[in-house]
Amino acid sequence: MKKLFIIGQGGHSKVVTDMVKAQGDYEIIGYLDDYYKEMKRDGELIYAPISFFSCFSKDELIYFVIAIGNNIVRKRITETLRLPYSKYATIIHPTAVISLSSMIGKGSVVMPYSVVNANSKIGEHAIINTGAIVEHDNLIGDFVHLSPNVTLTGTVHIEEGTHLGAGSTVIPGRIIGSWATVGAGATVVCDIGNGDTVIGTPAKSIKGRD
Repeated sequence: MKKLFIIGQGGHSKVVTDMVKAQGDYEIIGYLDDYYKEMKRDGELIYAPISFFSCFSKDELIYFVIAIGNNIVRKRITETLRLPYSKYATIIHPTAVISLSSMIGKGSVVMPYSVVNANSKIGEHAIINTGAIVEHDNLIGDFVHLSPNVTLTGTVHIEEGTHLGAGSTVIPGRIIGSWATVGAGATVVCDIGNGDTVIGTPAKSIKGRD
């Protein structure tokens, strides 16, 4: 069986751990987190700083997944590790519904009861959180995080690093720029620019507010 290091050991990592066990494609052999100052073993598991990845990365049977919810941090870690995408595991919970015509990027996680429908493309190191719905022909960039119960209707385009809060909805055909933030429960009816933050129904920018 393929072996897996999980990078990060916070709350998101706990969920990813459960998903890996449910998926059954990988055996977890350890956790890499800078909480640890040196490598140690607890039973069969290894715990070490992230920099220790290089001790294991050349093993063809060992893979990695970054289990950290913060989009900026996930990107910074990939830039530090400089691993080929082939070394990252894609974790999909068995209860997720994934269209055969969709694509899920390396290092991404698709959580329980989420849906990715026809001809949608999920980028690298993205998070499709619990119960999120990605309808047909959506294009989701790298390092995007769709929080629980987000709904993306058809032909939505979301660029790199954007975070959609829990329960938010995007109507068909909208474009959301890179590193933007959509507040929880918001309804997006207009395009959103790079780096903007929007809240409410309909969603409006909070730039310039106190």
